[in-house]
Amino acid sequence: MKKGDIAEGIIERVEFPNKGILTVDGERLVVKNTIPGQTVRVLVTKRRKGKSEGRVVEVLKKAPQEREEGVCPHFTRCGGCIYQSLPYEEQLNIKEGQIKELLFSVYPEGSFLWQGLKPSPLPDRYRNKMEFSFGDEVKGGDLALGMHRRGSFYDIVTTTDCRIVHQDFCRILEATLTYFQRRNVPFYQKLLHIGYLRHLFVRRAVKTGEILVDLVTTTQTGWMEEVKSEKGESNLTEEELLDGWKEAVCALELEGKLVGVLHTQNDSLADVVQNDRTEVLYGQDYFFEELLGLRFKITPFSFFQTNSAGAEVLYETARSYIGNTKDKVVFDLYSGTGTIAQMLAAVAKQVVGVELVEEAVEAAKENAAGNGLKNCSFIAGDVGKVMDELEEKPDLIMLDPPRDGIHPKALPKIIRFGVERIVYISCKPTSLVRDLVLFKEGGYQMTKACAVDMFPYTGGIETVCLLSNRKSKPDSYVDLSINMEDYHRIKNEEK
Repeated sequence: MKKGDIAEGIIERVEFPNKGILTVDGERLVVKNTIPGQTVRVLVTKRRKGKSEGRVVEVLKKAPQEREEGVCPHFTRCGGCIYQSLPYEEQLNIKEGQIKELLFSVYPEGSFLWQGLKPSPLPDRYRNKMEFSFGDEVKGGDLALGMHRRGSFYDIVTTTDCRIVHQDFCRILEATLTYFQRRNVPFYQKLLHIGYLRHLFVRRAVKTGEILVDLVTTTQTGWMEEVKSEKGESNLTEEELLDGWKEAVCALELEGKLVGVLHTQNDSLADVVQNDRTEVLYGQDYFFEELLGLRFKITPFSFFQTNSAGAEVLYETARSYIGNTKDKVVFDLYSGTGTIAQMLAAVAKQVVGVELVEEAVEAAKENAAGNGLKNCSFIAGDVGKVMDELEEKPDLIMLDPPRDGIHPKALPKIIRFGVERIVYISCKPTSLVRDLVLFKEGGYQMTKACAVDMFPYTGGIETVCLLSNRKSKPDSYVDLSINMEDYHRIKNEEK
């Protein structure tokens, strides 16, 4: 097998995150975006050191468990979901198998309690945040707004009926696209670095129903002379253009409550939502969401779990794993906007959150004050550096690092605290497994673990692990005394 060859075979299994495996002439071939049981024709794209990768040219036969009804109309073209054609139970089975295989590579099966995969309470239309991209579906085609085409960095699929978001998202997307299509407003071309429209950012709280809409553009306005208003007037200004878009969004009939319409400028060369400047066109630049009885103020760029209902399952699990926190100091490292820290504060002596992003820290402080929590403190800074400066030592540690896991310089410092219990929440199992190797070497045994499906229809998964220090002293002791005469009497009676 060499690069450029065409191969056929059946997908045997899928490894995290979405690596389908088939065997061709005794060799392993990795193919992304496939489902176990599919018969596929594959083009070999890479061949290095006996490892081969390919991409699907054609699905010759669907997997037996795939369904025809209830599938998103954008599936196979949109790059957002890979399991749309599978019943939810089948998705859970695949993901659980992936997680167990990874965890067992560090802590063998039977050495810890595996508590399974907890499903999302809302498998459909569960997301509370979406970042839609402007572009075209084919080069030189009409303006599109939605998700990247599968396998493409440039092409955009207009997703007017996305199944993982509330229909309010789709209504806002469609109205925005129609408005700018009629005015021939150019999108930002990533290769040429020219254009105006970049992203449509929508957040909708599941519990409160509050909606925040943010249009992200460049500061490039040279094209404005060619744009005309609906009245046929030329020389439309940017202010007039944005005001018209705001009115179009505000006029929509939505199930939720629109609380803010924003405009953010972003001149970064990278394809990311960066906030150079944000102005409020309507309402306010924040909304509120509720989790487990607590209320959180969320700004456009605040980190907050994208699945609110799933987050409650995740955080309840983490809270149960951390165990007894009475009279204990808990460090919440990589604390984000402080959601976990605040849930622990009610049952702990003190909680200290450490987070790199200053905006998130300020949001955490504000949310803690709003929830009446006085035993929470939050520090902005790099986890590895902050730990060197803290005088107080933790009794317990909660970890929820970014996708890349714990920084290699920070991890030994965490281990050196020598706390009795560490709860590690991970959104990327491969990073988790890498870190678990070092925790194991540092004297920590994984005593139980489970997964929470925060991202149905996608390859994403959250994992929660309880790590117990084998060197730590027990909380309590039980004294036992045995009367040997009674022992021998009972044994003789049994005979």
